[in-house]
Amino acid sequence: MDTNLHLSWVLKTFEELNVAELYELLKLRSRVFVVEQDCAFLDMDGLDYRAHHLLGYADGVLSAYTRILPAGVAYPEYPSIGRVVTAPEVRGKAFGFALMLESIERLHQLYGKVAIKIGAQLYLKRFYESLGFEQAGEVYLEDGIEHIPMIRN
Repeated sequence: MDTNLHLSWVLKTFEELNVAELYELLKLRSRVFVVEQDCAFLDMDGLDYRAHHLLGYADGVLSAYTRILPAGVAYPEYPSIGRVVTAPEVRGKAFGFALMLESIERLHQLYGKVAIKIGAQLYLKRFYESLGFEQAGEVYLEDGIEHIPMIRN
């Protein structure tokens, strides 16, 4: 594992993002969710306007990203973390774990120490369990990929 790379974090509302930041985060999401995962879906689902966007930079390059949604947007009673993505070039460096820890911390700063609900890709169940999430429902298909609801209290 390369420990020389560290992430620097930027958290912005949709309105605070500049055009270059928006382009880079949409490019990263498309690169992984559409191209790499071979999944044709409408990534720009209208929720970005209501989200906080957490961008993680390694050596000035956007390498990790999540969007943090308040309660009532993705789930009626829970805030959520979604569009969890790391660039292929930085995988194996624990950036996904760091990204989720930072996302949880930022969500708690924004909304208090509340429970968090996510829709996790099923193959990442153990990863999210290592962060304190527990399965909270049955497997469902979203855009042709198996997901499970998970909650972290």
